[in-house]
Amino acid sequence: MAIPIINHWHSYYESPHEGLGSSYERVILNRLILSLHDESTYESALESPCFGFTGISGINLVALAQRSCKIHLEDHDATRIFLIRQTWEELGQQVHLRLNESYRKLDYPDKSIDFGFNFSALWFVEDLPDYLGELCRVIRGDILLCVPNQSGIGFKGQLKGYSPELYPRLKPKYIDSQSIMYLMKKNGWNLVDADFIDCPPWPDIGMSKEDYLATIFDKDVSQRDRQERVRQRPAKELSILPFYRGEDPEFPKRMMRYYPFEKLAPSILKRFWAHHYYMLFRS
Repeated sequence: MAIPIINHWHSYYESPHEGLGSSYERVILNRLILSLHDESTYESALESPCFGFTGISGINLVALAQRSCKIHLEDHDATRIFLIRQTWEELGQQVHLRLNESYRKLDYPDKSIDFGFNFSALWFVEDLPDYLGELCRVIRGDILLCVPNQSGIGFKGQLKGYSPELYPRLKPKYIDSQSIMYLMKKNGWNLVDADFIDCPPWPDIGMSKEDYLATIFDKDVSQRDRQERVRQRPAKELSILPFYRGEDPEFPKRMMRYYPFEKLAPSILKRFWAHHYYMLFRS
């Protein structure tokens, strides 16, 4: 998750224009999740916390829902939960949403859900060992955890302006992959796959290029200015929502035009250019 999304996540519900970077990321993430589903045929899935995507929150698992998978989502913001539920209703999909203010406890029976997922949102939990212990208790199949690539060029830029005082909820130490692997192993889960993912030909700036340039050349740009730019965006928005509604079947194909860059990029380039790092665990 790009840190700027904390301040303007709601703007994507006003205008779901996610831009090229996030649209590509949607397709790459769907490919990974659906490939795991094809291997294991999940009947249920949990994403907690579900606020971690630079774009529309809470729709990372729509593709699984369209494969008849029962989806559970958790968030710590009641307003966002309302908007997520509204979005799923508009897509004609069912979702089970819960408010979880700390993520210390996951209120589900032991081994009751097939697939556990987190995308770039672990730094919102109050206590990482408690959260991972609960996730390992609840999940009976696979756990896929994605964290921002802290070696990436884009991530360094996203941290600009971060401070514990400005973002008291955010705990950057919780997105360290080595710490996560250690805690998962301590809970009896084995790392079966890990790799850099989401490596398009552009850096991870976490916002539209217009907003990014404004942060460089116009440091006084306000939240109101950003919202006004949202309202002025063109009617033709770049978003995965029309694809989910069956209105834009060519959307993944258009985004995958950029995949050869990711597929052919040497590992050293991915280490410094990829947006995220994923870890797949099984008990």
